[in-house]
Amino acid sequence: MRIPLSYIARNLWARRLTTVLTASGLALVVFVFATVLMLDEGLRTTLVTTGEYDNVILIRRSAESEVQSGVDRVQANIAASNAAIATGADGQPMLSKETVVLISLLKRNSRGNPDKPSNVVIRGIDQRGLVLRPQVKLSAGRMFRPGASEIVAGASIAKRFAGAGIGEKLRFGQREWTVVGLFDAGNSGFDSEIWGDADQLMQAFRRNGYSSMVLRLADSALFERFKQEIESDQRLTLEAKREQTFYSDQSRALSTFISILGLTLSIIFSIGAMIGAAITMYASVANRTGEIGTLRALGYQRRNILAAFLAESMLLAVAGGAVGLVFASFMQFLSFSTTNFQSFSELAFGFRLNGAIVVKTLLFALVMGFIGGFLPAVRAARMKIVDALRAA
Repeated sequence: MRIPLSYIARNLWARRLTTVLTASGLALVVFVFATVLMLDEGLRTTLVTTGEYDNVILIRRSAESEVQSGVDRVQANIAASNAAIATGADGQPMLSKETVVLISLLKRNSRGNPDKPSNVVIRGIDQRGLVLRPQVKLSAGRMFRPGASEIVAGASIAKRFAGAGIGEKLRFGQREWTVVGLFDAGNSGFDSEIWGDADQLMQAFRRNGYSSMVLRLADSALFERFKQEIESDQRLTLEAKREQTFYSDQSRALSTFISILGLTLSIIFSIGAMIGAAITMYASVANRTGEIGTLRALGYQRRNILAAFLAESMLLAVAGGAVGLVFASFMQFLSFSTTNFQSFSELAFGFRLNGAIVVKTLLFALVMGFIGGFLPAVRAARMKIVDALRAA
């Protein structure tokens, strides 16, 4: 014979103040847990959507980022002649030889004036660079002219850095560059970059080679064969990766840091929340001794009492978890910027909430409720009928 759920819910309502305080503590822990998962998901999504699955990136073997990579002109020409590379309407291969460097720019403060410096990625692309990234769209101004000291900035860069707005000028590479346009990269990592002409940037930074090559294959199924041909060619010191995989790997170090930090904070806070839940349930058991004795006298078995008190604790946890999740969902309206540990450049990304995070968060709340309510529930279940009625 089971104890009705309505009876359990009424007991929580009867102790409204204690229920609200305990649920608030649980909600705070769930909020922290959910925001950490959302931050990690936002980072992963931002970097994964930076790359196109059908694109392939070539970098120097063992290089962990484009900034660390180097592709000389001879190797670039050899790789560009591979028959697996798609060709455009003009018969030219669909590839972009790119130069990637880091520069330091001053961030805008709340008043729009220059503030502390931070690293920004400058990417030199050729005429095919924009075509290979369909998610990148000009949102204002125009595209830079090949051969000119002109650049276009990601939407995120224009907001956060001084001198990166349309018509403004930036000085780097011993040259002054004019910002002629802004682009929107769909909240991908490209939003945190500045783009210009690859040849002009190579001259400005006195480089003889490229950082990477981005290309599209005639058939995506040819990737494994193309990869083997590139990496087995004795003339080349390059490795091939799908662009999406490459940028996903870029998030690994920062994602691990965020996960460890978030897990540590969640564990610390959850211990306090579970202690609070246990205290609440112990008080509930002490105040309902006579009630427990009556239930036992009516024929409810020990396991029914145990299940009822566990259900009460877990229902309390679900209520707190739902509240914490609702507040965490509002974090999606905020953006966050930090240093990408792979490239050492600033990366802007936001919080992302999805179904998997909702399920994980509610399961986390249920686990806290179960652990916090288990010992009080065992105590209630072990009470003898005579002793419970006498204590009443």
